[in-house]
Amino acid sequence: MLQDQPFDILSLQAAYAGGLRPAMVIEEVYRRLTTADDPGIFLYVADRDAVLRQIGALGPFDPAAKPLWGIPFAIKDNIDAAGAPTTAACPAFTYYAERDAFVVDVLRQAGAILIGKTNLDQFATGLVGLRTPYPAPRNALDPAIVPGGSSSGSAVAVARDIVSFALGTDTAGSGRVPAALNGIVGLKPSLGALSNTGVVPACRTLDTVSVFARSVEDAYRVFRIAAAYDPADAYSRPAPASPPRLAPPPPSFRVGVPDAATRRFEGDAAQAESFDTALAGIAALGAEIVEIDFAPFYQVAEMLYDGPWVAERYAVIEDLLRRDPAAIHSVTRRVVEVAERFSSADVFRAFYRLQELKRGIEPLLAGLDLLCVPSIPTFYTVADVEADPFGPNARLGTYTNFVNLLEMCAITLPTAPRRDGRPGSVTLLAAAGQDAQIAAIARALQAQGARQPADADLLPAPAPDEIALAVVGAHMSGLPLNHELTRLGARFLRTAKTSADYRLVSLPGGPPYRPGLLRTHSSEEGGGAIALEVWALPAIRFGDFIRGVPRPLGIGTLTLDDGAEVMGFLCEPSGAAGAEDVTAHGGWRAYLDSCTSTSPSNSQRTQESDHG
Repeated sequence: MLQDQPFDILSLQAAYAGGLRPAMVIEEVYRRLTTADDPGIFLYVADRDAVLRQIGALGPFDPAAKPLWGIPFAIKDNIDAAGAPTTAACPAFTYYAERDAFVVDVLRQAGAILIGKTNLDQFATGLVGLRTPYPAPRNALDPAIVPGGSSSGSAVAVARDIVSFALGTDTAGSGRVPAALNGIVGLKPSLGALSNTGVVPACRTLDTVSVFARSVEDAYRVFRIAAAYDPADAYSRPAPASPPRLAPPPPSFRVGVPDAATRRFEGDAAQAESFDTALAGIAALGAEIVEIDFAPFYQVAEMLYDGPWVAERYAVIEDLLRRDPAAIHSVTRRVVEVAERFSSADVFRAFYRLQELKRGIEPLLAGLDLLCVPSIPTFYTVADVEADPFGPNARLGTYTNFVNLLEMCAITLPTAPRRDGRPGSVTLLAAAGQDAQIAAIARALQAQGARQPADADLLPAPAPDEIALAVVGAHMSGLPLNHELTRLGARFLRTAKTSADYRLVSLPGGPPYRPGLLRTHSSEEGGGAIALEVWALPAIRFGDFIRGVPRPLGIGTLTLDDGAEVMGFLCEPSGAAGAEDVTAHGGWRAYLDSCTSTSPSNSQRTQESDHG
């Protein structure tokens, strides 16, 4: 029956390929919306006949030309849709948009079907989902718990399977906190990756459109499609190509987490246990967990609402605030009016302080591939927030408020339920531009214990503006020089082996110790298949990388055991004179492991090995 039809993108596309008509899916959307019986989810629902006209304009099913063909979605009601009201959850602010927001237009061009516009904390100011003059949406898992905000309706619409995905916005955590509270995925892109044209700003310098979905695959697919440069948005960041497809996570990576002294759970032991369980799952993927002092991150977080950035929110509603202050939600008004006490000098002092904190955080992040934090420190009920509209809201931002100030990307994903049945969740964070890397790890973490879907859009292949590069030594994941790749924006694609006509040697000298890969000309020369990793390096950074490659190493063409050819490290034969042949180990990592197990002095090689 259609009421049992999964609404994830792959399942719907498979059903469409099998003959399901999109008009039937739209009928099911409206049935699910009625069954939900929650007037707080949507502030505007498109007329059914108008939606069916959208369907009629799709043309025949063609997921290659229109990768979101027939996929129903919703948008937060601070994002414009042509002909529909935009309220930002403030009736007095209402206007009718003449055109779609840039990102909405991109998604519609890809075949997605807009169903309506969802509720929010007024002017996207809040993390609880209750700061609205309309009925607040009910949490999809437990109506006693707050739905989270500010993108409350978008998260609930996805969690209730009314739509396949929804757009929110995220400045302080609005695209992550509601995801955690409703047990879904929330993808917060790098700032500037998605256009904000046609979006009512909260803090314009820190805002981004975000994506809610049931799976990492769906959220990242929507992100890839929506990420397009918009010259009309002064904060849009040009990119040479669309974000790359997802690949598996690297075999080894380092994850920073709050140390025991700086973890904050507000006394919630179940949340602390849930986080430890999630970290064990990440470690099982090959992660080295590194505890760091999180105090500086919290200091950054405090600046978002306690500092002059709140003046950006004030600038959005200043005219309305002066003309009709009663039109603004009382809690929102109290939050925003704080801006009136800041001077222009305070703004610059805050900029200086933020820069100092960023500089202090740099050593904490050195050598780490990403961070993992609890998405929220604990849960709050509707009654908790009604009794105290400010305290719970501030604490829900513990692990989210610093992220955009530090220009990081993030993805929130559900983990195993807590022992009390409430949803588990963690958030992965990384430097701007690392969206694909953290999504790859999030995808693998979400897939633990589940069958990995076969998704042609998520193949480990380089993007058109990337070069595939094979590494056989210390540039492999988890080894000392991997950062020379990642700092240039490289991302892991896959593990592989050479064809069986290569030799691996440990070059003389050192420390640092260096491997060398040489091609043989016959099986009699002692060749073998050598383990390696293939990484995708931005083409514009390739020259920067090879400038640091020392003799006798160089870059040539390697043949893999499946016959494919890829650029990679090779050693000049003359440079291998006197080298130790380590081909029998099958790879540099295995050789290092053997050194560690045989001699304390040789174990230095695992820390001091050099290029390749």
